[in-house]
Amino acid sequence: MGNREDLLHAAKRCLYEKGYALTTARDIANGAGVSLAAIGYHYGSKEALLQQALQQAIEEWGEGLGRTLGSLAGTPAERWDAVVASFRADSALWTVQFELLAQLERTPELRRLFGDANRQARIALAQLIGGAPAGREEQVGALYQAMLAGLAAQWLMDPTDVPSGTDVMAAMHAVVSTTSTMSTVD
Repeated sequence: MGNREDLLHAAKRCLYEKGYALTTARDIANGAGVSLAAIGYHYGSKEALLQQALQQAIEEWGEGLGRTLGSLAGTPAERWDAVVASFRADSALWTVQFELLAQLERTPELRRLFGDANRQARIALAQLIGGAPAGREEQVGALYQAMLAGLAAQWLMDPTDVPSGTDVMAAMHAVVSTTSTMSTVD
């Protein structure tokens, strides 16, 4: 590996261990075994490096979840259980993502990164979890994305009290059966 890759790996480790706000350029450079100047040379700034490291970490999580869900022949409830299990496996990534949510308003680059990741995740979630009628993948994916973020937030607050996949599906069925008598939207 060269300095550029070493910096990226060190930045990811720092994100996981210290979070975004507490990571210094020196932490990253020391972790990579390179000079501070290497960050500017390869990435332009510490922030640009951390954003690239975060983007790579999110992509890796998404690919891993995709492989896991793609290998399951199970029910949507089992798929939601796998989503929740991914929070445990990648808790440091979820911690740093929630740390950054408060900074999105003031950091356009991070907002763009999160927005792009969410848009890509919607269709993938609709396909991987299932249940989206043709032509409604974007809408169902947006609902799944909201559910995923909510479950992640609940997991971060109390990992012992997160709804199971069965609970999630039972709640969805209850809402659908209650609201099916109300007016519908096409």
